[in-house]
Amino acid sequence: MSNDVELMRKEEATTTTIPPEGRTDFVDLYERTVSDVFSYLLSRVGDRATAEDLTQDVFVAGARRDAAGDVVDLAWLVGVARHKLVDHWRAQARYERNLELVHSSMETRPIEESAPIDPGLASVALAGLNPTYRAALVLRHVDGLSVSAVADHLHRSVEATEQVLSRARAAFRETYQGSNR
Repeated sequence: MSNDVELMRKEEATTTTIPPEGRTDFVDLYERTVSDVFSYLLSRVGDRATAEDLTQDVFVAGARRDAAGDVVDLAWLVGVARHKLVDHWRAQARYERNLELVHSSMETRPIEESAPIDPGLASVALAGLNPTYRAALVLRHVDGLSVSAVADHLHRSVEATEQVLSRARAAFRETYQGSNR
């Protein structure tokens, strides 16, 4: 009988700590920021299902952090989203290597500087690159990170990242010009 009383007290304590309507601060944060996090991820992966999965992973991490009593805000969530995105691209690269997809070296032909870039073709060209190249270009040129910050995200040296960026730009140029014909 004392166990029943104890359980009832625990239930009462649990229900009294939840704000009215059963809402928590994290639920409010989720509702305010989920579209921002999802849009950030969707714009980079281009695939709705993958963006939804990554968004879920971000908010699961946020819920765990919130449950531990740590502060969770939009900036933290976007930072986690960036890391989840890089992890996704790494996993995709491993998968492609396991399937022995060989990427041929591509000739470098400069794009005319006066020619405007078509965002639709650029998205298609970016999606056609291998995940490492895509991650490097997005982090450097879309997110505006420094080369050293990109190197940290890709777990490479700055010199190796500069080489990856150079090769990625050449591959993007070739793919973009090929789809622009």
